[in-house]
Amino acid sequence: MTGKKRRARRGTVKWILLALAVAGLLAAGRLLPVASWTKQVEGWIAGLGAMGYAAFYAIYVVAVLLFVPGAALTIAGGFLFGLTRGTAIVSLAATTAAGLAFLIARHAARGAVEARARKDPRFTAIDEAIGERGWKIVALLRLSPAVPFSLSNYFYGLTAIRFWPYLLTSFVAMLPGTVLYVYLGAAGRAAARGEGRTPLENAYLVAGLAATVAVTVYLTRVARKALRKAGAAPDR
Repeated sequence: MTGKKRRARRGTVKWILLALAVAGLLAAGRLLPVASWTKQVEGWIAGLGAMGYAAFYAIYVVAVLLFVPGAALTIAGGFLFGLTRGTAIVSLAATTAAGLAFLIARHAARGAVEARARKDPRFTAIDEAIGERGWKIVALLRLSPAVPFSLSNYFYGLTAIRFWPYLLTSFVAMLPGTVLYVYLGAAGRAAARGEGRTPLENAYLVAGLAATVAVTVYLTRVARKALRKAGAAPDR
């Protein structure tokens, strides 16, 4: 199978899984007492006040540092806090985790991270590309990640990029993906609390999700083409 076909298959599988996640959220809202559960969780969060946000933030940061996939936590952020607040807290937590992993790799555990990086052939291409084009490559990689988010944060600490340009670039370039997954969680929240929603409101919800997916897919494809042209080749 050629590299192009492998990339196409991976992309197809990814979006099929995303569609299944949406279908699962909608089904859960209809078949399970999700509305009751949601109210209980929201009541617990509200009772904690600011500590509820702080607890989620801390759990998210620690989980990413321990290589737990962030997608599920990002969706949970949307489910618990809605689109606006969920995007804000997830963006802050993801950026914090990215910065801490970078600093750990650069100053505290460089030897261990280097040993892991040498086993991954993608790292050499990424390292060389960042050395030549700096933050621009980081931005493209955040839009179309060559390696899992949690692992890439450590890898970047071994490259030539400086900390603050890396952190700012990561914050901005991670937003499209963050909004997409938070939107999924917010859509599940809306479905769970959907009693009395009009068909027009449901149509707006679906249209917003479709638009978010479309923008994310487009940015991902643009980033992949740019990375291949730059020699980072994330999909080899």
